Amino acid sequence: MRPWITNARMYAVTPEVEALWRGLLEHIAADAGVALDYVPHPAPQPLEELWSRGDLGAVLMCGYPIALRLAPVTPIAAPIPHVDWAAHRAVYRSDLIVREDAPYRTLEDTFGGRAGWTVAHSQSGFNAFRHHLLGYRTPRRPALYAEMVENLVTARAVLDSVRAGRIDVGPLDAYWHLLIARHAPHLTAGIRVLASTPLTPMPPFVAAAGAPEEMVSRLRASFTGAAGKPWFRRFAEPLSLEGFAEATEASFAPLLEWDREAREAGFERPA
Repeated sequence: MRPWITNARMYAVTPEVEALWRGLLEHIAADAGVALDYVPHPAPQPLEELWSRGDLGAVLMCGYPIALRLAPVTPIAAPIPHVDWAAHRAVYRSDLIVREDAPYRTLEDTFGGRAGWTVAHSQSGFNAFRHHLLGYRTPRRPALYAEMVENLVTARAVLDSVRAGRIDVGPLDAYWHLLIARHAPHLTAGIRVLASTPLTPMPPFVAAAGAPEEMVSRLRASFTGAAGKPWFRRFAEPLSLEGFAEATEASFAPLLEWDREAREAGFERPA
């Protein structure tokens, strides 16, 4: 049988960062005694195609499609970002970004303008943004924006669209934002965070649902024990990574509540 695969496309914000993830995952696999092959899956290839593969060994996947059961997977462990707002937990949020020179001081100031989102199965790029906007809707104001640019697909496209003025505001995965600001600061120059959404569980590494339980267990132990290994330090700082926490399918169930609340309010898509 061919080896199981691994991939960190979601947070491979530059080729150099992808190389760091690849190196870290090699150590994880070696410590677990599991053969994993790193298989690149660069944008614009759809992530759904990657997540639906039957040979996933340890691949980053957004929590919302896990909750939606978009693909049959088993969560293993999730990164713990090394940043104050994470408070030593495997959590993240969406930063709602605008141009630094924009006149907006509050999110409400952007209403009536142009916003955008990534894909309808994204937590950071869709579900979190929709949930955050839900609190501002009223019967008199069912739509908050004059225009909503849909299906931007990637966080990079949201960032570039805000920088270029194609949209006034958009949601950016805060851990992705942290990494891109560190490794490609020229791309975030002229951008500021206007607001951030509430914290939700961090996207985990997952295995295919058919992966052997023993393999998943060994990988989970390797991930959660990684922070104590001598090799971890050289990856921790450049990846703004504190370690990994165990993840289960139940971890992401609350995301469905946000989906339900929006749909019951007739707010199928951010608007």
